[in-house]
Amino acid sequence: MNTLKKLVFQVFIIFLIGSQLIYSQIDADHIKTVMLKSNSSNSFAPIFRLGESFSLSFDDVEADEKDYNYKIEHFDYDWNKSQVSQNEYVIGFNKNRIRNYENSFNTLQYYTHYTISFPNEKTQIILSGNYLISVLNEYDEVVFSRKFVVVNPKTDVGVTIHRSRSIETIAEKQTVQFVVNLANLAINNPSQEIKVVVMQNHNWNMTIVNLPPQYFKTGQIVYKYDKETSFWGGNEFLNFDNKIIRNTSLNIRNIYLGADIFYTHLFTNEERSKLPYTYFPDINGNFVVRNLEGENASIDADYTWVHFSLKTENKFTDKDIYVYGNFNNWQIAAVNKMKFNNRTGLYELPILLKQGFYNYKYVTVDHKNNLNDYEIDGSFYQTENEYTVLVYYRKMGARYDEVIGIGSAYSDVIKQ
Repeated sequence: MNTLKKLVFQVFIIFLIGSQLIYSQIDADHIKTVMLKSNSSNSFAPIFRLGESFSLSFDDVEADEKDYNYKIEHFDYDWNKSQVSQNEYVIGFNKNRIRNYENSFNTLQYYTHYTISFPNEKTQIILSGNYLISVLNEYDEVVFSRKFVVVNPKTDVGVTIHRSRSIETIAEKQTVQFVVNLANLAINNPSQEIKVVVMQNHNWNMTIVNLPPQYFKTGQIVYKYDKETSFWGGNEFLNFDNKIIRNTSLNIRNIYLGADIFYTHLFTNEERSKLPYTYFPDINGNFVVRNLEGENASIDADYTWVHFSLKTENKFTDKDIYVYGNFNNWQIAAVNKMKFNNRTGLYELPILLKQGFYNYKYVTVDHKNNLNDYEIDGSFYQTENEYTVLVYYRKMGARYDEVIGIGSAYSDVIKQ
């Protein structure tokens, strides 16, 4: 059956800091369909309450039943390793073997599907905070990692979304305002002990950090900023659905079976930056694995080469274009970089993806590593986005940052 050509292992991914990109590790080429999600809710966010059950799953398309271990590390607010030791944030071990795996069934692309749930008999997380879970191969090399947050709620967070008040961006930006209700929590110096993260669509690339409180009221910390908490609204995500791999469906032009794998060609997308805003429902950049012809999509959903194509008004000579979404952890890497086809006049890219429903968009990155996620698809204040506010607390003299509050709101209910 199909054997993927191995690409040179890439050890970097680009993350957004403001509008500037820096480098960090990316996924190994043979690792696909990484999912980190709650076992008790339908949320796509890797944000869990303390004690809540969640799971990590992924596929290895080399399908050779490798021995993988996971490692969990605790981090501070700014994603530096915290000063707490392993036995302070977990009961058991922070590193252990992944023993639950199955091989794919009745698929053209062979793969091994791995799953690990938490808490388990080996690992129970007992502190709130930022975490990084990494999966390591038999040589103790990291093949991929994912961020997640554990919340121990001690505050309520009220979040509202407003239209930008700046005349220059009133039609393009959305402003997040919020109030942290401290209830009976006694905080001596909120301006130093409290920190917040404001995030768009659970994408760590799209965050606002290091935001000081604007003012204080009895039992409340108020953040009523305008420009400081404004995000580009962007546009609704594009999507496709290949839950039936042999038939065309939503936004799919044609499907054919090659020598040993299916090929799925999407309809060509056009640049939307100069088109009027049009509402259509999306899942804010996420994806759902599903196969209507099988019983267990985890192991009987097949892989297909999905061909993306984009028509632009002009060729981007000084920028690169990427297909962007949670399907690859919002990574900017060679595997999702488009190439210009002089014969067709289109930007094109095939990506190996598991059957399901996918959201995606097109973003540009210039030679200075500045990412722009609205240059091609446009930005509109009407766009439906989900915003999340995380509240961190470090008591004077403490050695780590607790996460004591979470609030969220959707911009479909936007205030003028």
